[in-house]
Amino acid sequence: MCGAKAGGPDASTIKPGETTIQGQVTRDGEPVTGYVRLLDSTGEFTAEVPTSATGQFRFYAAEGTWTVRALIPGATADRTVVAQPGGLAEVAIAV
Repeated sequence: MCGAKAGGPDASTIKPGETTIQGQVTRDGEPVTGYVRLLDSTGEFTAEVPTSATGQFRFYAAEGTWTVRALIPGATADRTVVAQPGGLAEVAIAV
């Protein structure tokens, strides 16, 4: 129920009606590379994508409550996000 695309999100590529979760991972205000996982409301792994060179990521997901987990060298951080049907949920993760 979730598709993931690697690379930096480009808002112009979001299709109307798709439920999208996207954001950026930073450390001390600077973008960092690593991986971002999407966990469902029970904590089950759903998808994983690498961040772009600018720390950006994007998931296409079903509506609901999700946990976005950033995994970068030496740190992890979780953020909870509620995805609305056909909406765009922006997530900023500072590690």
